[in-house]
Amino acid sequence: MKRIFLVAFLFFLIVKTFAQEKPKIKYLDSIQVDLKRSLDSILKNTTNDLNIIVLKQKLKEITPPKPKKEHIGWKNKAHFSLLFNQSAFNFDWQGGGTSNVAGNVALNYEFNYKKNSLTWDNKIITDYGVTFLKEEDFPRKTNDRIEFNSRLGQRIGNGFWNYSLFVNFRSQFDKGYRFSKDPDTEETVRTEETHFFSPAFIQTGPGLLWKKSDDLHINIAPVTARMIFVDKEFTNVTDYADGDYFGVDAGESTRFEFGGSLAAYGKFTILKNIVIENLLNVYSNYIEDPENIDVDYTLNMNLLVNKYITGSFVFQAIYDDNAASGFQIREVIGLGLKYEF
Repeated sequence: MKRIFLVAFLFFLIVKTFAQEKPKIKYLDSIQVDLKRSLDSILKNTTNDLNIIVLKQKLKEITPPKPKKEHIGWKNKAHFSLLFNQSAFNFDWQGGGTSNVAGNVALNYEFNYKKNSLTWDNKIITDYGVTFLKEEDFPRKTNDRIEFNSRLGQRIGNGFWNYSLFVNFRSQFDKGYRFSKDPDTEETVRTEETHFFSPAFIQTGPGLLWKKSDDLHINIAPVTARMIFVDKEFTNVTDYADGDYFGVDAGESTRFEFGGSLAAYGKFTILKNIVIENLLNVYSNYIEDPENIDVDYTLNMNLLVNKYITGSFVFQAIYDDNAASGFQIREVIGLGLKYEF
């Protein structure tokens, strides 16, 4: 008896469910019929070709965009540029000036990995520039930079915050000189001050990364270790005082610092074909003079003329009281070739 009541109850439930769904089907069918009639009345007086064009355009407007497929795995990108500047003045030119030829080569290479909530971003930045002045015995460097950045991030929840671990390395390719004039002969004298791996800076530490996109992110590392490497030939000179050469003591080749750092990156398109990059690195040494904060800010403005020709403006300001008493300023403007691969 109980089985009969159970079967009857299930049958009643099924019938009621179909009875509730049936009006919906009829309602949807009536909407389709009304829409078809309306379209037929509107389109019957126009040509089929025009109707097809209009309907395709309307379908594009009402069709929701497909969600962008997230890239998983490794992704590489490289940017090569060659800038060239030249100025020439003949003997009769009265306005003043020195003939010169200058060039700058830059190669930036990125190789990044992403899978689910894990990201690993790596970037190599290389720049080298030199200028040749007429009647000067030696060329002058306008830029010399090697930098490697690596950052591992693990997203926290579904927001923009990540746990992070970063490594930063900075040095230069070529020798750097201080130029002066011999008081007796008036000849140019150059004194070597730096060369490859002297100095070299390595920073590493855990922290928190706020990353909205690849073009906007800030990494905060309140616990950062920094090592400074130099050649002993610069710290073994007569009358050398501790800390005179990038903070390294006399006779030593390394210096250890412990502090906190902040690294920010922002890339924006301000006008068509004009892109601005902002890079800011800040570091404070907790062990010695934490109020003397090291600052390294770079502004890159790129004007894309076409696929292969670009204009560039670079402004960089560095404050490091272990290297100089004030801000070090660099500015480069040029027009040249660009290639991305």
